[in-house]
Amino acid sequence: MNRAGKTGKTGSLMPVEVALARLLEMAEASPIVEHEFLPLARVEGRVLAEDLVSTLDLPPWPNSAMDGYALNLADWTGTPLPVSQKVFAGQFPEPLQPGTCVRIFTGAPVPAGADCVEMQENAEVQADGCVRFVERMTVGQNIRPQGQETTAGELILTAGTRLGPIEQGLCASLGCAGVKVVRKVRVAVISTGDELVEPGQPLGPGQIYNSNRVVLCSWLQRLGCEVIDAGILPDDLSLTRARLTDLQDVDLILSTGGVSVGEADFLGIALREEGELALWKLAIKPGKPLTFGHFRNVPVIGLPGNPASTLVTFALLARPYLLRRQGVQGVEPLKFPVPAGFAWPVAGNRREYLRGRLEQGRAIVYRNQSSGVLRSAAWADGLVEVLEGRTLSEGDQVAFIPLSDLLG
Repeated sequence: MNRAGKTGKTGSLMPVEVALARLLEMAEASPIVEHEFLPLARVEGRVLAEDLVSTLDLPPWPNSAMDGYALNLADWTGTPLPVSQKVFAGQFPEPLQPGTCVRIFTGAPVPAGADCVEMQENAEVQADGCVRFVERMTVGQNIRPQGQETTAGELILTAGTRLGPIEQGLCASLGCAGVKVVRKVRVAVISTGDELVEPGQPLGPGQIYNSNRVVLCSWLQRLGCEVIDAGILPDDLSLTRARLTDLQDVDLILSTGGVSVGEADFLGIALREEGELALWKLAIKPGKPLTFGHFRNVPVIGLPGNPASTLVTFALLARPYLLRRQGVQGVEPLKFPVPAGFAWPVAGNRREYLRGRLEQGRAIVYRNQSSGVLRSAAWADGLVEVLEGRTLSEGDQVAFIPLSDLLG
């Protein structure tokens, strides 16, 4: 079982839940209020701006759940019944003639006066065309009642619902050609650091390729954001200030590389001079340093620069913030318990999110959990949460967060 370890005090480290609560509070203080009406084919991944209320019963009339025969059960005494009509889906039948049955197909409206549908496998067509029923039948069997799925005036989807293929299909089933959605969040992505070089360019001494911006821009687009690629900030205060000034029409500036108090940290200097900046040290690993502030009233989130740290803090903190700005209430990711397929003998004072995957129902973790190793996330299919102050033996329960939920 899980065991508490001797980890010492966490000092001034902020718990993950506190940081998330603060970010969500700030998101709710500046919601995206502009809406737009879009056809259903263009709303995948967008957020519903107003409640969707049904204007009709669905189905609009009782219909058959089977290919078979519709009848009034009181008319059947064991004697074969003649077939008085045939009804396909898309047709509307005449009322049932007493003492007869109706050949009916899946989805077709049930004739008035019929209260039972028997599947064709349990019916025998006689030489004279009459139908003999060979199994016991009950009133209402194989009939989908009017309004089984929804009734007129019923709330179907609430404002703040993220729309996916199933929600789009539900809207279409109610006759909606389009819906009103929240305007896309406009996010400017900035990288910091002279060590960064764009892919495709030659590397100089001490330089590395910039992977974070590629990850974030793609991820933001999956979240339905409008992405402004603001490039790499130069180590120059006036140019940094000018670049930030050009971004006054965005909803969020998202930087990677962190914002510190160093003398070469020109992004941090600009934020302190013309806005506000809070530097948070989180009880999370990877990703301890995180910043939130404003530049001339534009919110700024500064993520740590190591690739795995960027991934974890964006997934668990920036992503919920962006969703809440659009009115989504359920912003925390799916999390479920699984047995650990590894041991964790040394407890830490920060909550750790290990890149791992499920094999034979157990969570295993990548061999190298360095915050600079993005390959660990490509190998993984989820994050394994190890609580602060805990050790683990193989078979102990750990929380698993699938990347498929975080990325969508």
